[in-house]
Amino acid sequence: QVQLVESGGGSVQAGGALRVSCAASGYAVSSVYMGWFRQAPGKEREGIASIDRFGTTLYADSVKGRFTISKDNAKNTLYLEMNSLKPEDTAMYYCAAGYIFTLRSPDYIYWGQGTQVTVSS
Repeated sequence: QVQLVESGGGSVQAGGALRVSCAASGYAVSSVYMGWFRQAPGKEREGIASIDRFGTTLYADSVKGRFTISKDNAKNTLYLEMNSLKPEDTAMYYCAAGYIFTLRSPDYIYWGQGTQVTVSS
């Protein structure tokens, strides 16, 4: 059974940093495309970062230069390092797995339950 479990969310002040993790089970993160998405209250889910099987990355303009997606194949875990955080980064953060290299959420098949990130000014 495929399962994704996020962790590492929390509260941080603007300008701070946070790392969220996504532990996968039931499949290998090295074999699929992985992505991070976020959804703020009243807003649509936004694709912010993706990584392919070879480590090539893709970022939304809103996080480019501040966030870094990575994965540890040995630990079967996906990460999102977030720096220079802004209040507008406040959202529920989700990891997802799929078979297309994209930031479009409908293209992802498996989803975690989410972890909350709150950035205060």
